[in-house]
Amino acid sequence: MADRYPRVMVADEEGRIFDHPELEMLVWDGESYRRPELEELIQLPKGSDLFALPGRSPLAIDPETDDVIELNEGPDGGQLNAVSGFVAPAYVRLYHPAYETREGAPDLPLYAYGAVGWMNGRLYTPAIRVDSDKRQDPYRFDVAEVEARVLEFKLRYPLNATVRHLEHCALVYHCRAAQNYFLGRWEAPLPAASTCNAACLGCISDQPDVNIEAAHARLQIPANPKDLVEVAVTHLEREPNGVVSFGQGCEGEPLVQGPVLEATVRGIRERTSAGVINLNSNASLPKVVAQLAEAGLDAMRISVNSLREPYYNRYYRPSGYTLADVLQSAREMSSRGRFVSLNYFVFPGVSDSPAEIESLCAFIEAGGITMIQLRNLNIDPELYLRELGEGAVEDPIGIVPFIHTLRARFPKLRFGYYNPPRTRQGRPGPLPGANLAPLYA
Repeated sequence: MADRYPRVMVADEEGRIFDHPELEMLVWDGESYRRPELEELIQLPKGSDLFALPGRSPLAIDPETDDVIELNEGPDGGQLNAVSGFVAPAYVRLYHPAYETREGAPDLPLYAYGAVGWMNGRLYTPAIRVDSDKRQDPYRFDVAEVEARVLEFKLRYPLNATVRHLEHCALVYHCRAAQNYFLGRWEAPLPAASTCNAACLGCISDQPDVNIEAAHARLQIPANPKDLVEVAVTHLEREPNGVVSFGQGCEGEPLVQGPVLEATVRGIRERTSAGVINLNSNASLPKVVAQLAEAGLDAMRISVNSLREPYYNRYYRPSGYTLADVLQSAREMSSRGRFVSLNYFVFPGVSDSPAEIESLCAFIEAGGITMIQLRNLNIDPELYLRELGEGAVEDPIGIVPFIHTLRARFPKLRFGYYNPPRTRQGRPGPLPGANLAPLYA
């Protein structure tokens, strides 16, 4: 008989993952536990991962009584752990997995943890696709082809330190942006900064203060405009409608290398007018942003976890700048006709709290924001909420209603997940809403 609702997924002490034969899945919206609606569920996308969550007992619901059940022991008497789905790029989770954390449980690594269940022989998760672009779909990357292209580039550019760094990123860290550079398509990275003026709680390249491991080491080579220009021009000559971006996961904050970035932007534009030169940034230094815009920077993507200053500060832990500087940087770009987007870290419960939505809308309007890129925040949910403190989550409305609210307030606001190439009009960006999959009513 066909399942009418997904069953809860659990993991045993050996890490084997299976579904419970009777109990159904729950989700956590950041404030409370509940069943997801069937219309909120999609099949777990190709390229997603499953994780067992150590020290965390899965929560489920008994379909007969509607009681919430905490699962601690499996049929063999062994301890059970909760299971999470880590959705593939271009998808945004709607909820967190439902679990109870046991005493002594370790902090979770830097991934975005989403709920997952099993129904009719398939895995399901509450999520939506927010960008139709295929540029980082995992199954589009042939490792053998990447290795062959890396060897070709090593022979072609033996003295370029940036190429050597990207080789390591592509082959060791499996960075999709670095791999795309060697494959000659879409968006290529221009890593330039080894230091930062923030100490983000969820930084993937530097974690000195908390008990979680950085995903990889931060860039150590000196920033060299000559090498960066060579990488950028090589990419844009092969992919004239492509994107090159400062500000990668292996970096600190690019704006602290302002003179290097300015020389690189000018050097690129002296050799080619093709493509988009983009800056992924915390937008902390508006004077530097203005100089880059004058030099020819086409676009800037500003990363934020919250537009409420207390919660922004508790996550970013900025040094020498404020959220007002971030807003001024957006204005420096938009006032010059440049493309400005927000890299908005979506966290169910925080992002969709009404007070947060109002602050976000005020920033979009004041900063001249053209696009919002919806990205899952990679962090242990409990660690994040502990650091943000009281008031971060308050009466959340849900991620889909949150998106509907933005659409209603800003009909021309563009949605997506990636930095867009040029349109036919010569500016970066998809048509309004074009890359956001239709959302259910």
